[in-house]
Amino acid sequence: MAEVKSRPSILNGQTYKISTGCGSLYVTVNIDDGVPFEVFAKLGKSGGCSASNTEALTRAISIGLRSGVPIEEYYDHLKGIQCINPTVSQGEQIKSCADAIAYVLKNFVGKK
Repeated sequence: MAEVKSRPSILNGQTYKISTGCGSLYVTVNIDDGVPFEVFAKLGKSGGCSASNTEALTRAISIGLRSGVPIEEYYDHLKGIQCINPTVSQGEQIKSCADAIAYVLKNFVGKK
């Protein structure tokens, strides 16, 4: 079993606002020792399946990052996932909340 690193009491990160078909999504990527350590996402609308699924997804990403899974793995697996409400944000087609998270992860690591 992989070792999951404990969370320090203070981490630095960046929060991105991105439009999705479900509303504004705020994605925060925190770093520890220069590498991504955890991801949080909050939909502008509270409650509902989209919000709970997005929270569950970012919790799973965070466990993986804390266990040493490279952030690129998440980008590669989440990009292109499509729901019924695609939209355009910052000139990019955003196909779902998962795709929006992939977009943020891609930009966080500079993979343009």
